[in-house]
Amino acid sequence: MQILRKTNLKALEKAKKLGAKKVIDILKKKNLTGRGGAAFPTGKKWEFTLNAKSDTKYVICNANEGEPGTFKDRFIIKNNPETLIEGILIAAYVIKAKQAFIYLRGEYDNLRNLLQKTINKVVKKSGVDIKIISGAGAYVCGEETAIIQSIEGQRGHPQYKPPYPAVDGLFGKPTIINNIETLTNVPQAILFNDWDPNLRLMSLSGNIANPGIYELPVGYKLTDLIKKAKPKNKVKAIYFGCFGGCMPYSKIELTPDSICGKNCIIGSYTIIVVDEKQSILDTALSIAHFYCHESCGKCTPCREGTIRVCHLLEKIKSGKATKQDLEILEDLAMNIHETSLCGLGQTSTNHLLTALEFFRKEFEEKLR
Repeated sequence: MQILRKTNLKALEKAKKLGAKKVIDILKKKNLTGRGGAAFPTGKKWEFTLNAKSDTKYVICNANEGEPGTFKDRFIIKNNPETLIEGILIAAYVIKAKQAFIYLRGEYDNLRNLLQKTINKVVKKSGVDIKIISGAGAYVCGEETAIIQSIEGQRGHPQYKPPYPAVDGLFGKPTIINNIETLTNVPQAILFNDWDPNLRLMSLSGNIANPGIYELPVGYKLTDLIKKAKPKNKVKAIYFGCFGGCMPYSKIELTPDSICGKNCIIGSYTIIVVDEKQSILDTALSIAHFYCHESCGKCTPCREGTIRVCHLLEKIKSGKATKQDLEILEDLAMNIHETSLCGLGQTSTNHLLTALEFFRKEFEEKLR
């Protein structure tokens, strides 16, 4: 796998010889984009922070992998932590930061010692201090402004943007925030001429016999991927994590354009397989409970709306709901999507809106 290739600090040496601007040019030329879901060009993000005038700058590695069905960051930490740390050091060198943080998901605390040992081994004489900050299990802290709030010792609440972290981030200073997969790709992109920007790590789970991490190119056929996964029964639907929505299983290519055309979001390439024996209504209720639990409570649409969504889905499942209840549910889901403050609330009903679009019959069958 490309993501497991070791760079042994040679990429950092090359970066220091080239200088910050040439490193950014390489990342732009090789088209390294963020692997956390937004796919923002990494070189451009670093350039914003490099050009921001400040005596202090920071690097944050987002290791708060909280999306259900996503486990690629854990895979990288366990199998190639050295290259990850090198990526952090290159980021710090480029923007002239002396302090970096790894915001580690609370449930990954068992990986903290491995990360710390790697930091102790790799960071010698780099002039950069890398601290591990343990999250407390909050999914919302995967959002970049919420991460900043948490590291500063405040509640992990998302903030309005602009200003953006690249200019006004941690402690009011310019800050780079990239996830683990992105930062691990940085030294590989700098060092290897054959580095492929189209390869992605895909977390595959659900009603399959072969769950796990698959490294495949963008545009890979969904049907071929599902064959590798060996579904237990006939496949009915595909969920792109919780926030990406769902769609009927079909012969499409795994590209942002083809997925977004189905009103879904491919995001970080999280794929959950649902077979014909699993209820879409039950799946929707399970995801709704997740978002209800994870809402930070800052904005009204998400705080109150996620609770109401759970109540309506439970009423439908009990067989006591009417057609009007289903219409209210759909209207509520759209309002939460359009009026919530951050990405958590804005995407918290994607799964429901797409389920109602493609699998409405399963909801209507339960109506009174």
